[in-house]
Amino acid sequence: MIAAEHLVIGVTGLNATENPGSGIPVIRALRDGFGENICIIGLCYEPLEPGIYLKNMVDKTYQIPYPAAGTDALLERLQVIQQQEKLNFLIPNFDAELYNFIKLEPQLKQLGIHTFLPSQSQLAGRDKINLPVLGKQLQFNVPETFIVTKISSLKEASEKIGFPLVIKGKYYDAQVAETPEQAQEAFYKLSAKWGLPIIIQQFISGTEINVAVLGDGKGNVISQVSMRKMYITEKGKAWAGT
Repeated sequence: MIAAEHLVIGVTGLNATENPGSGIPVIRALRDGFGENICIIGLCYEPLEPGIYLKNMVDKTYQIPYPAAGTDALLERLQVIQQQEKLNFLIPNFDAELYNFIKLEPQLKQLGIHTFLPSQSQLAGRDKINLPVLGKQLQFNVPETFIVTKISSLKEASEKIGFPLVIKGKYYDAQVAETPEQAQEAFYKLSAKWGLPIIIQQFISGTEINVAVLGDGKGNVISQVSMRKMYITEKGKAWAGT
C-alpha cells in the first residue's frame, strides 16, 4: 500500500451498461493502493449510473454535462465541484470526453486539479480513424480500413474489402455485416448515432483480446493486463472474459 497524504480524486466512467466505463476498476485500483488515504468523487453523466451505488467505492457523486455541451459548461461545473470538494486529481475514463479535459488542463491546474493527459495530437494519433497511419508508423499489421462519409464510398470500400466486413462508429459501436444490405443499414444507424466518418474494416476471424496498458509517459510500459473476450454486448464491447 502506498503511503500518502489524504487525496481527493475525481473519477468518471461510472456506468456499467452495454458500453461499460472503466471508472470502477480504476477506483478499485486506487483504493487497493492508497487504502483509507483517499476520497473518491464520482463524476457521472446520468444519475442512475450503477457505479454510483456500489458500496465502499464512491464517497460522493456529482453530475457533469455531456461532452457535447462543450468546455465552458464543463469548466463551470468543475469550478462548483472544486469549491466543495477540493479535488487533488481528476481521472477521465472515456475517449469521447478527453478532448474537453485536455483543452481545460491549464484551467484545471489553476484550480488545483492535477491530471495526467495526452496532448491533443497524441489523442488524435490513436483515434480509430487514424489507426492505419499509426500502424504504418509503428510497423504493425492493421486490418484493411477505409474511412467513409457517404453511402457511395461505403459501396466502393465493400467491393475492395469483400464480405463479411466490420462497420465501426466514430466513437463506439461495431457491427459485422455479411451483406451489402446489412452494411448499408449499419452505416445509417451508426452515423445517425455517432456522426461521421464511419470506419469500414476487414473482418479478421479468431480470438479477440483486449489489452490495458499503463505507461510512464515516456513510451515505456509499467504493466499490462490482457483479457480474452468471452462475451460482448450488442455494441461490440467486452462484457466478460478470461
